[in-house]
Amino acid sequence: MSVAAALGTSTIYPMQPAIADVADTLGTQITAVGITLACGPIGYMVGLGLLVPLVDRFAPGRVLAAQFGILACALAASAAVGTVTLLGPVVGLVGACSAVGAALSSVAGRLAPPQRRATVLGMVTAGISVGILAGRTLGGWLADELGWRGMLLVFAAACGLVAVCCLVALPTAPGNTERGYLSTLRSLPGLFVHHAILRVAALRGFLWYFAFCAVWAGIAVALSEPPYSYSAERIGLYALAGLSGILATQIAGARTDRDGARRVILVGLVLAGPAAAVAGFGLANTFVTLVCLAVFDAGLFAAQVANQSTVLALDPCAPARFNSAYMLVYFVGGSLGTAFGATAVAWFGWPATALITAAAIGVAAMITVFARVTPVGAAPDDIRYVQQSATRRPPGGPSDHQEGPRYQSSGTSAGPG
Repeated sequence: MSVAAALGTSTIYPMQPAIADVADTLGTQITAVGITLACGPIGYMVGLGLLVPLVDRFAPGRVLAAQFGILACALAASAAVGTVTLLGPVVGLVGACSAVGAALSSVAGRLAPPQRRATVLGMVTAGISVGILAGRTLGGWLADELGWRGMLLVFAAACGLVAVCCLVALPTAPGNTERGYLSTLRSLPGLFVHHAILRVAALRGFLWYFAFCAVWAGIAVALSEPPYSYSAERIGLYALAGLSGILATQIAGARTDRDGARRVILVGLVLAGPAAAVAGFGLANTFVTLVCLAVFDAGLFAAQVANQSTVLALDPCAPARFNSAYMLVYFVGGSLGTAFGATAVAWFGWPATALITAAAIGVAAMITVFARVTPVGAAPDDIRYVQQSATRRPPGGPSDHQEGPRYQSSGTSAGPG
């Protein structure tokens, strides 16, 4: 599942390094291709809302095989288009199907033993991290060797192979939920009303993913301008610092299963916040900047694994709709962060931009400290208890067509709504 998550996630990125070549081939401006590639993230959000919940209702093996199959066809179609107008809708379809990573996280959370749920989730998240990093790198290398059309055909062939593997390796039995698909989609907004744990997790995830994307978008702008004026290739090498996040996800998963999610989240945020602040004033020193980015990525990836594990534990038998709702909010935060980071450097400068992102991480940490969400009537205040109590739901307990237990916050408000 980790390999499949890496491949599926990577498919939204490989055309970005080849944007100039695509523009030349299609006889259009780079800005037009850039706008077209923006259909990918839009499609991804659609996939989070419409496709991820399918793995609760239908057989995961067949659903994911179909999505990878469609992804292969869409990538092949992208390689064959002759105009930028046709490229946009196809890129959007690729983006929608690239949400398979979130679906695989949901399936992993459902299949994993309760005591190892976060560890397994960490493995899948590591795959997603590899996909984010490798999509651009591998895409750029293949585009240089084979051309951008040949590069897309390689990704299409790989997706076709994974589609067959999904049919063989993943469960083919239908999901446990009795809720209909349309009913599931209608229920997504209500999940935030009935589940305080989801509200808190989504709010702090929104904040730190906003910070994450703002830092990476902002530092790219800062390094491209005087006094640095680095090339795109040199700026791209800074992304190698993000490899620390891959290791962090696996460590964080194991520690979450052992020590509880709240502690891991706080450690991750305590590492990431100061790292962002120091990076704001250390840009002239490449070594300091790379160390700060590595600590920053490791802290936020660790927090994400622990945070997402609390969401999947809300309904272990049918976690996809909770994951879908959470990831939608999470991705909106990232989209706003990207837009903010790219413009804030021009408005406020890089140091101020980095301090703002550190402040956002600090707010997420404060939410984690004070909004201790537990099931009604429960004594323990660690979120780990929520994970364990949710997984011990008796066979005769609430089913997917019921809202299940309601949650409240002990001490402070459980979040907006």
